[in-house]
Amino acid sequence: MIIGTAGHIDHGKTTLVRALTGVDTDRLEEEKARGISIELGYAYTPLTGGERLGFIDVPGHEGLVHTMVAGACGIDFALLVVAADDGIMPQTREHLAILELLGIARGAVALTKADRVAGDRLRQVQADIAAMLAATSLHAAPLFPMNATAADDPGVLSLREYLHEAAALGVGRRHHPQLFRLAVDRVFTLTGHGTIVTGTVFAGQVRTGDIVNVMPAGTAVRVRSIHTQNRVADTGAAGERCALNLVGIDTTALSRGDWVAAPGALAATTRIDVCLQLLAGSPLRRLVSWAPLHVHLGTAHRLAHAVMLESEELLPGQSRRVQLVLEKPVCTMPGDRLIVRDAQAAHTVGGGVVLDPLAPARRRRSAARLRRLDALQALAAGEGLAPLLAAASEGLRVSELVRLTGVPAQQLTLPADAVTIDSERERFVLHGAHWAALRERAVSALRQFHCDLPHEPGADIGRLRRIAVPALSQTLWRALIGELVREQLIVRRGPWLHVPEHTATLSDQDQALAGKLRPLIAAGRFDPPWVRDLAAHSQQPEDRVREVLRKSVTQGSLYQVVHDLFYDRECILELAAILGSLARDHGTVSAARYRDALGLGRKRTIQILEFFDRVGYTRRVRDAHVLRTDSGWGTSR
Repeated sequence: MIIGTAGHIDHGKTTLVRALTGVDTDRLEEEKARGISIELGYAYTPLTGGERLGFIDVPGHEGLVHTMVAGACGIDFALLVVAADDGIMPQTREHLAILELLGIARGAVALTKADRVAGDRLRQVQADIAAMLAATSLHAAPLFPMNATAADDPGVLSLREYLHEAAALGVGRRHHPQLFRLAVDRVFTLTGHGTIVTGTVFAGQVRTGDIVNVMPAGTAVRVRSIHTQNRVADTGAAGERCALNLVGIDTTALSRGDWVAAPGALAATTRIDVCLQLLAGSPLRRLVSWAPLHVHLGTAHRLAHAVMLESEELLPGQSRRVQLVLEKPVCTMPGDRLIVRDAQAAHTVGGGVVLDPLAPARRRRSAARLRRLDALQALAAGEGLAPLLAAASEGLRVSELVRLTGVPAQQLTLPADAVTIDSERERFVLHGAHWAALRERAVSALRQFHCDLPHEPGADIGRLRRIAVPALSQTLWRALIGELVREQLIVRRGPWLHVPEHTATLSDQDQALAGKLRPLIAAGRFDPPWVRDLAAHSQQPEDRVREVLRKSVTQGSLYQVVHDLFYDRECILELAAILGSLARDHGTVSAARYRDALGLGRKRTIQILEFFDRVGYTRRVRDAHVLRTDSGWGTSR
């Protein structure tokens, strides 16, 4: 269990920790000289079961609230310290509000300097504290009057016994099988060892020798050794304070606010969607879009701008969904708590819960986005993945589910009606009804394509995706088409997709004429004869020649580049290969460059380029053409 102090400056937090543990947490010369805490302090004391109780001592100065939040973000138990002579002071209330916003529901109150006041004053302060806590999650916290300067004071002894009992009962233990992540609150170099980071383990477990990532930079490092609760250990687990000796990174590349996490557990972001609450007594009278805020998330402190998602403003006492646009990247997960302070970082004005740790910059107020936020709010509330999958009509990557839940992929608990799709290097999960709807949309879109363009042999895989479900992942789309092809609901012929009934039958007479026409077209290579020339050569009406050629297109042996101009299949593939080679060499292909490579005139070159744009092999960008990454042509040659 990790205990964090809270309270106004000079109310005896550090003195109390020393009385409880024997450790002076003021380690800086300036702290000792001034008699006040400036940085976070740490102390540990053994428990009867062999475990150790950890303490984080925070500064109480009004100008160091950001440091207090960095220390309080990972604690399990709050120790609110109030001096009997001063009573409740400004930082008493502010620290209490921060504890409440961070969701810390267990704690105790130490009423220090009780030996310096009369009985009436002591009773009055006790009544004031009870009234202050009445509407908070710490309303049942026991109160211990004491003289914290004496380790054997009855109040100190009673408090120590209570804390040890709470730890023995498992207060604060975290058993969730999540991926490891530690919020860094201190970085330093130790002679002979190198880079050391300390922090609270929010989730999971780390072992000596593990490869972990320093986030948000994404630097991979190795854990050389571990100290847990100030002792040498082979592992560090959720709810413990750890010091990690890291190999592969210098202290200059780390700072408070970073995370050390299992690979894949976190992703860097500058936009997070949160459910934000303004304190009822907030000095900020209204929060509007693009208002600046100081955000404290984990041990990180960032400047951000708020974007309203559900209303035009947020008033004190209200709670609304808000997007925070941060000046520098952070890492977080749904359910993480945050604190916000005003633009001057002078007052704590509210806090909230992270909903989406990778929020979009566009369409952030759309109905679909708000449905996703509903589902993420349900996920943060412990309702599982079912609402999230129901809100994701185009499925979710397993890697995304891992980041949203913190649970390893093999331990995800999926709803019974979920469908898992393996696609190339990625795995997707969809609600069963959504997968069935995607299948139907693909087949329906292809049928409509045939109705609109009956003489085309079919649609390229990329073109069909842009028609049916343009927002769907390319890899998931390919898996979908692969399944439909295996089930023979769709037929793949070269780069083309068509439904089984979209076929053209050549009669004996058609086949005889086609046998005369195709060699002529193939012989023309990049400049084949037009329909009128073929009709004259075969002594057939143009309509008759055109009909047979279009049937041949549907069968896949020819391609229609423009009206009445047909190319042999092998020739088209050769033209595509030349275009692809130029695109890979130069990035884009102009008409002039392609013309020179083919030795054709400008008009014919442009006709061929427009054909490749039309069938989905390329797309035009201003006066040039680029290869489409989702085209099926690359696998057809």
